[in-house]
Amino acid sequence: MSAEAADREAATSSRPCTPPQTCWFEFLLEESLLEKHLRKACPDPAPVQLIVQFLEQASKPSVNEQNQVQPPPDNKRNRILKLLALKVAAHLKWDLDILEKSLSVPVLNMLLNELLCISKVPPGTKHVDMDLAALPPTTAMAILLYNRWAIRTIVQSSFPVKQAKPGPPQLNVMNQMQQEKELTENILKVLKEQAADSILVLEAALKLNKDLYVHTMRTLDLLAMEPGMVNGETESSTAGLKIKTEEMQCQVCYDLGAAYFQQGSTNSAVYENAREKFFRTKELIAEIGSLSLHCTIDEKRLAGYCQACDVLVASSGNNSQQLTPYSQVHICLRSGSYQEVVQIFIEDNVTFTLPVQFRQSVLRELFQKAQQGNEALDEICFKVCVCNTVRDILEGRTVSVQFNQLFFRPNKEKIEFLLEVCSRSINVEKASDSLKGNMAAFLKNVCLGLEDLQYVFMISSHELFITLLKDEERKLLIDQMRKRSPRVNLCIKPVTSFYDIPASASVNIGQLEHQLILSVDPWRIRQILIELHGMTSERQFWTVSSKWEVPSVYSGVILGIKDNLTRDLVYILMAKGLHCSTVKDFPHAKQLFAACLELVTEFSPKLRQVMLNEMLLLDIHTHEAGLGQSGERPPSDLISRVRGYLEMRLPDIPLRQVVAEECVAFMLNWRENEYLTLQVPAFLLQSNPYVKLGHLLAATCKELPGPKESRRTAKDLWEVVVQICSVSNQHKRGSDGRVSLIKQRESTLGIMYRSELLSFIKKLREPLVLTIILSLFVKLHNVREDIVNDITAEHISIWPSSIPNLQSVDFEAVAITVKELVRYTLSVNPNNHAWLIIQADIYFATNQHSAALHYYLQAGAVCSDFFNKAVPPDVYTDQVIKRMIKCCSLLNCHTQVAILCQFLREIDYKTAFKSLQEQNSNEILFCSHDAMDSYYDYIWDVTILEYLTCILLSVNVILQQFMSVIKVFCQGLGSTQSQHSRGRRISVSLRPARATQRNLDLNLPPPQKKKEKRKSILWNIFSNLK
Repeated sequence: MSAEAADREAATSSRPCTPPQTCWFEFLLEESLLEKHLRKACPDPAPVQLIVQFLEQASKPSVNEQNQVQPPPDNKRNRILKLLALKVAAHLKWDLDILEKSLSVPVLNMLLNELLCISKVPPGTKHVDMDLAALPPTTAMAILLYNRWAIRTIVQSSFPVKQAKPGPPQLNVMNQMQQEKELTENILKVLKEQAADSILVLEAALKLNKDLYVHTMRTLDLLAMEPGMVNGETESSTAGLKIKTEEMQCQVCYDLGAAYFQQGSTNSAVYENAREKFFRTKELIAEIGSLSLHCTIDEKRLAGYCQACDVLVASSGNNSQQLTPYSQVHICLRSGSYQEVVQIFIEDNVTFTLPVQFRQSVLRELFQKAQQGNEALDEICFKVCVCNTVRDILEGRTVSVQFNQLFFRPNKEKIEFLLEVCSRSINVEKASDSLKGNMAAFLKNVCLGLEDLQYVFMISSHELFITLLKDEERKLLIDQMRKRSPRVNLCIKPVTSFYDIPASASVNIGQLEHQLILSVDPWRIRQILIELHGMTSERQFWTVSSKWEVPSVYSGVILGIKDNLTRDLVYILMAKGLHCSTVKDFPHAKQLFAACLELVTEFSPKLRQVMLNEMLLLDIHTHEAGLGQSGERPPSDLISRVRGYLEMRLPDIPLRQVVAEECVAFMLNWRENEYLTLQVPAFLLQSNPYVKLGHLLAATCKELPGPKESRRTAKDLWEVVVQICSVSNQHKRGSDGRVSLIKQRESTLGIMYRSELLSFIKKLREPLVLTIILSLFVKLHNVREDIVNDITAEHISIWPSSIPNLQSVDFEAVAITVKELVRYTLSVNPNNHAWLIIQADIYFATNQHSAALHYYLQAGAVCSDFFNKAVPPDVYTDQVIKRMIKCCSLLNCHTQVAILCQFLREIDYKTAFKSLQEQNSNEILFCSHDAMDSYYDYIWDVTILEYLTCILLSVNVILQQFMSVIKVFCQGLGSTQSQHSRGRRISVSLRPARATQRNLDLNLPPPQKKKEKRKSILWNIFSNLK
């Protein structure tokens, strides 16, 4: 062995061994072990862990001989485990703070319910109906403990909880966590339903005038003994741990106060009850003293509750002198007495009572009110900021940026107020050297930051300045200021105004630009731009954020505005309004557009019309996202404005294409077909492609019920769409003079491009219009010569059956468009059976047979209440059923093929026999992908049953399979054949098997009706496929 290894072994052997952890079952084997374990300084496992282990083992379900899960048995082992858990809680003196911190809600609920049970609380009896004064002391205390925990748990559940970081995903752990979460939610639901009763129980406890007792380990041992050995000691007034009346009332008052405070968020009148309970708690703590062993109240949290109640509950005038600074500040803020807030802050600079965070929150609140248009608060904001800055200086913190901003342009009044606050915030005679040094350094830095010597003289001649700074320091500072002033004026070369701004101003500009990016308040945006343009005139502030985008058709007009401030304001208001509309923040978008409209109305009729158009688009989006979702028709005023936009003839107005799209889609969605077909001006049909497309769609929908000869508009719509989907061939002449085809490009002869058509269609929601468009594209897809499987659709007969020049149509683009349209229409209404059939046909045509079968079955499910009713014959046509048969065949579900053959108007025996023969052949007997035997119940055709029976007998199928077929076979015969025919057929069919079946009892079930079988088989296939 090497020296290094020997040293390592010696170090390992000298290390003390960790004693083994005591297992839970050891406490069952030795009664005295628990007390010995709990008396240790650091027991392992800890007491709360023992409670969890004991209750977990006692609540484990059992499994019987039939492998069924049973509730935990009530045996001696489980009773002892529960008793051990109670004894550990008694060792902790039933301290809810410790128990709630370490135990989950389900475990603590089980523990306290066991305490109620062992304390002989009658099960099923409401606690509110019980007289606590007449109950034994331990029973009354158990009821109080449970109801205190119930109220505390409800209050605790209302607080936000930081989610723990998830570790590596483990299925068992995740399932256990989910179960515990659901159990906790169920317990909380019950506790909240009983919250009113729990409060009444605790209120009644405050009227008790006797001491109570809580169970100890000794009393619990006595309860576990035989009834004859107890002699009533556990129910006497001297048994258990004594809880004085004042201690009990103190805990109950605190818990009730927390409950009332939590309810105050929905009922502000309850805050008065909370205040009463919290102040009563403070009185009881003063009586009991801080050395109480059984009354543990978080006094800091109690003080916070009391301060909050002082703020929330209006106090009488007599008690105004006893109010805390918190309450005084909030009362002043509510009443608008802001000068008094300043005085309170100045006084607090001496006492340091209010936390700095609270003072900063008050300043933020005042800043927000000032930004909302209350200009009178600007002075108050400065004064409060000065008070907070002086407080920061005295405590050794740096000067805030807000103070530098507000003190950027000082005047005489600001200097005087600053000196007043500094004088009143420090007692020079009693202040420490550190406070004096901090204040002196602050005044010195303020002087160095001032450029006007008059203001410097105001500070340097003040009594506080003279007291804090020595004569040499004051003279040196004044000399520095005098030397600095002329040197600045003579030595610095004049530059442009932007670079002449001091460094603190550049910080100010950056902060204002940040506020400009975040703000959506038009008034605040205007104020910020005015301040920025006042600081510099060479910046274009509409370029501050790259996210501010205005359509190119508008940007040229806006950037042509000569006034820089107006140009920036119009651009930013429109860009922010468009962004808010995109993210569906319609209220802010409307405010921004309204402010922009008011601004441009004064100087630009062109921009005024632009804003009116954008506000129209915003109102359309607002209605479609709000009331339109519930089917409520838009107001007539909005429809009139849409018509006015479509009929507008102003040549110089820049227009966005999306506005025309949305207007036409809006008219189609709300079935304004009369206007689009009869009232739309003729010039619009020639100039606006979306109006023309909307006109053709509305006319086609209107003429749909009429005879085929009158559907002229359907042909016009067909020609328009065919032209949109056409392509043009681009040729190139080679070096040898020959012409070659190099690529196909989208034709420009259509009224719009295919992508624009698809974008327009995706704005539609009217089912009939979508069905018409989908039908047209399906027909166009089927016209293709090399198509193998046609796609079916409604109203497909109204379209022409051929195209003169097939080579001019981009059928690949048509196929992609059909898929996208079906995907979009199903997102609009996933329960439209016709659209589901189209999706199924598309999958069938592309050999995705499992997906096709899924959508065929889904189409039948949505129109038959999940096969509880008959599927309409126009949904499951023979073509659909044959395609379902083919899907099942290619998926090797041969039994389902035979069953589906029965649904055809003329049963396809050839296919059914072939599928049954393939299923039961020796080669693929074990390769069938359906449930085989479980589907035999759904065969009702006698011919198929006879064929199936013969096949099963011929391949020597196992006896159980043979018997199931015989039963089903006899069911079918029983429902369709006479008694004589049934007997004859059974004797013929079963003749080869009589020797083996002679002693068997068939126990045939009653026959089942055909309709019930058909419904069941479709539901069964659909469920298995899902």
